[in-house]
Amino acid sequence: MSHYGSLSDDYYINMNLNTEMDLPQSRETVLHFFEQIQKRYPAMRNFYGRERGEFVLEEEKDQGTYRWASVEPRRVCSGHVNPETPQEAFRQHELALELAPYALSVSPLDCESLNIMYGFDFTFRGNHSQLLVEALGLAPAMERLLEIPGAMVLGNEPALQLALDEDCRIQCRLSFETRTTPYHVRTGEYPEDQLSVYFTARRYGSLDPGETYVSAMHRLANLCTELVDSYVAENVLKPLQRAIAIR
Repeated sequence: MSHYGSLSDDYYINMNLNTEMDLPQSRETVLHFFEQIQKRYPAMRNFYGRERGEFVLEEEKDQGTYRWASVEPRRVCSGHVNPETPQEAFRQHELALELAPYALSVSPLDCESLNIMYGFDFTFRGNHSQLLVEALGLAPAMERLLEIPGAMVLGNEPALQLALDEDCRIQCRLSFETRTTPYHVRTGEYPEDQLSVYFTARRYGSLDPGETYVSAMHRLANLCTELVDSYVAENVLKPLQRAIAIR
């Protein structure tokens, strides 16, 4: 298992290609796209549709590691939960992006944005927002609010978004999703639920001359992996692990 598996209870690497125009939704087109993916990954055999024209192909989820892919009206997605290595996930995403121009008629012009996201889930029974305060702290301007007598933290989902080039076409975003509600805090009855950390690298706009979706994805994947290794792991994930361990 990749070392990322030791940083949280579950981790996953997703790819999203968002298009400017609607994708083909005909039965033949959608099925052909997923059949080509299934040829590479035969265990992906659970196919179903959701509302709003979303179609999903996935593996069984009971093994702890599984793959999935989806086609929406303006988005192609690919995900791998708990891959043995990040490269396994990236090879899957590469396949989806190799197929998209031919199976779904996605032009190099038709790129609104392309994302690679690392997600990390921590199973925790307690106040997720308070845990984030204890593990990561608050901005100095907000710290004194916690000194208000009887105050309890109900919401704390910090997010930071950065542009990495002058045109703001390449961006990264660190964000959190807590699942504690006021009811949980009021009653003291906390379910065991996932606190999620997301780190996304994203590029906006049509592809450059000579660029392909696969090459653009690999640049984002390298960037995202480098930033997770250099910053997110030590400064976010490990402090969260320690804070949960001492609870």
